[in-house]
Amino acid sequence: MEYRYQRWTVSSTPRTPPRVGEETAEFRAEALDDAINGLARRNPLASAAIAFVPWQKYTAISIAVLTLVSALMNPVPTLLVLTVVCTLGYLAMMFDRLLIFSRGLDATAIVTVTDEQALAIPDELLPAYTILVPAYNEPEVVGDLIAAMTNLNYPPDKLQVLLLLEEDDDVTIDAAARSGVSQIVEVILVPAGDPRTKPKACNYGLHFATGTIVTIFDAEDLPEPLQLRRVIAAFDRLPDTVACVQAKLAFHNGSQNLLTGWFTADYALWFGYLLPGLMRSTSPIPLGGTSNHLRRDVIEQVGAWDGFNVTEDADLGVRIAASGYSTAVLDSITLEEANSDPINWVRQRSRWYKGYLQTWLVHMRRPVATVRALGPVGTYRLTLLLAGTPISACINMIFWFTTAAWILGQPALIAALFPPYIYYFSLVSLIIGNVATIYMYLIASRESDNAYLLVPSLTMPLYWVMMSVAAIKGCWQLIRNPSYWEKTFHGLNTPTAAAVETEETLT
Repeated sequence: MEYRYQRWTVSSTPRTPPRVGEETAEFRAEALDDAINGLARRNPLASAAIAFVPWQKYTAISIAVLTLVSALMNPVPTLLVLTVVCTLGYLAMMFDRLLIFSRGLDATAIVTVTDEQALAIPDELLPAYTILVPAYNEPEVVGDLIAAMTNLNYPPDKLQVLLLLEEDDDVTIDAAARSGVSQIVEVILVPAGDPRTKPKACNYGLHFATGTIVTIFDAEDLPEPLQLRRVIAAFDRLPDTVACVQAKLAFHNGSQNLLTGWFTADYALWFGYLLPGLMRSTSPIPLGGTSNHLRRDVIEQVGAWDGFNVTEDADLGVRIAASGYSTAVLDSITLEEANSDPINWVRQRSRWYKGYLQTWLVHMRRPVATVRALGPVGTYRLTLLLAGTPISACINMIFWFTTAAWILGQPALIAALFPPYIYYFSLVSLIIGNVATIYMYLIASRESDNAYLLVPSLTMPLYWVMMSVAAIKGCWQLIRNPSYWEKTFHGLNTPTAAAVETEETLT
């Protein structure tokens, strides 16, 4: 069998970065500056270094002022218009989500590589691979990281694993030293400084990368052993325009409590159906924060990660699509730890929502150029996903209070806001939308063979309340501290029978 990938490997630009630990002070300073400001310097409008460009800021302020003045002068008509706009937005998101889900039901939407196909590629034809593992203040997971990387089925002489630690993160550095870093894991100390973001660390690590393919794993990740080989086989069969292969993410502690069950069902739907559906729709794909396997030449071409964006993965996915490339979803699982603590979960999800809005604002600074690059449908879907998701989560809280007020007292103002021509559309959105969403969760949970997800799927409305809290927090932080990376703590899981069984299946 002849592998087309061999030609691509040979034509790749060779990399001769300095050996880890032997870089000069000048190299470190230049690499750090490029890691933080590289994209902002090369293409200022493509970076979230500034959350709102002037026209966006003035437009938002003008709309807010006009709405406030209108509400003071004509409260009922103004609120009626806002209700209509929100209802139409809900309906648009609901129907688009169902369309994406239906396309994701097609088994061919996900790239499948069998064990035999993955193992059939001769070692000499496998390209050099670089794994970036950014970590900050995570001493509890360093040992698991080394075990997971050692378990990968890939030639050690072609595998480079870079553990990226902030140079003042003494606890994680000490933990790495105590754990006995193996021969394939190298520790790179990223110069300390703001912003302390994952993309800054990845950009810095990219200066040491020797691989033709670059991927990111979080420190607590457990990728299935053949994942890298499956990625190479996938690239071999996919068109040259594919720049990224995104593996599926799941959780090993989904049965720990109700919150981890909600989170697991959420991921089962997103990575099992919605991302593949987006791929079938030739829409921009917001990448996951881990297990996205990228061609290094394309990463460098599009400007790598934005050091100021707190969802650098989603932003990179959009820039990949805007540059004429695409992303494929691979049927290979990386296990992660689901947040089991509500406060910790809100911290993480609020950062995601803030980053989604950051990304949307960045790519809508030049709306005409974005429409030309992504097409009208791609731009429409970009808006629904990255702006609509957090904004609708915020608005949910308002409508829930409105519903509660109507049930308790039926005030005349609420009746005036929902005349028949709005009421029935809202009823469709409420009943059909919620039922359809829960049904999608049930399908995704069933197909992932997780019977314990039945109760979490049926109680999803409680999870949506937490989403609303996180979205409100994320929107507030977007205004007050847009590039602040709110740390998510790991190592909170407790082993369960389901977790042990899942991990044994993967390994």
